[in-house]
Amino acid sequence: MAEENSTNTSRYGSSILVPSVQELAKQPITEIPPRYIRPDLLHHVPIASAASEIPVIDMSNFHSDATIDSELARLHSACKNWGFFQLVNHGVSDSLIEKMKIETKKLFDLPIEEKKKLWQREGDVEGFGQAFVVSEEQKLDWSDLFFIATSPSHLRKQRLFQNLPLTFRKTLEDYSAEVKDLAAAIFEGVEKVLGIKKGELKEMFKDGNQSMRMNYYPRCPEPEKAIGLTPHSDAVGLTILLQINEVEGLKIKKDGNWIPVMPLPNAFVVNVGDIMEMVTNGEYKSIEHCATVNSKSERLSIATFNNPSMEKEIRPIPSLITPHSPPLFKTLTYQEFVKGLFTQKLDGKSYLDAMRIHYLPT
Repeated sequence: MAEENSTNTSRYGSSILVPSVQELAKQPITEIPPRYIRPDLLHHVPIASAASEIPVIDMSNFHSDATIDSELARLHSACKNWGFFQLVNHGVSDSLIEKMKIETKKLFDLPIEEKKKLWQREGDVEGFGQAFVVSEEQKLDWSDLFFIATSPSHLRKQRLFQNLPLTFRKTLEDYSAEVKDLAAAIFEGVEKVLGIKKGELKEMFKDGNQSMRMNYYPRCPEPEKAIGLTPHSDAVGLTILLQINEVEGLKIKKDGNWIPVMPLPNAFVVNVGDIMEMVTNGEYKSIEHCATVNSKSERLSIATFNNPSMEKEIRPIPSLITPHSPPLFKTLTYQEFVKGLFTQKLDGKSYLDAMRIHYLPT
């Protein structure tokens, strides 16, 4: 077990342990503690109308010669101009999605004594808690998470999997496999539409790491003072998000405005991550997003992160590099990328910005 903890600590880094917001929200409080008050965020930023809806991609159109070209063009436009899109007719069964929603809700409803078996430990970020907490003075998000590495199976943290409810463990296995296949299909579509050599992008993410972040945003007595998830871009290849209940909260930043995302029933919300921006040499851009909270309803979601394997080098795809399009980002392994990531708090796209190559004018 000590060997496992050592390996995992070096893999994902750590986060300072913090109290459960879900337990705090169960108390009859009318004011939130000072550490959750975030006057600096969002409250003076324009919120765009719901009319500014993110694109919708219909994956069933990828399987027809009559529709594939136009749907791939829509995929390209969504990745290039939005960095976000909703995915419908994606092939993941409705019954599995429903089971995953039910089991995740049950996971957060476990008694606190059971949750403690699944809590983060010192020097580790997997389990219940929060991520990217690097100091005792740092302001906190109004949310709890359950973070777990799901694939490949030999990287799973056994103390977590062994303590998961049996029904959830089976559902998680099935969901992990189907979302992994879905991510591979999206990468294949991107490969076609970017006009790069066949296999270049797929190879980058082949046998890659998959992890999941399950989010619980409790009701908040002062939602105008708090944030559910600090604005950030995802430091991953591709995020596939499933919203569990019909509560608005996800917002994306476009043209200086925050646009609310209203998920379609059983659709996935997919977004380009920092690693995708790096490997496409800036062709596709990761987008800042955040989660807000409200006083009436809890909100739950599951973000599945799709990444290269630990030893894989992250670099712009060779066929996208020309004398007129030099590499815009440094080359480093995914392990090096992750190691740096968990040493700092979330802050917009600051981590990706540190990866940029700055050329001197000629």
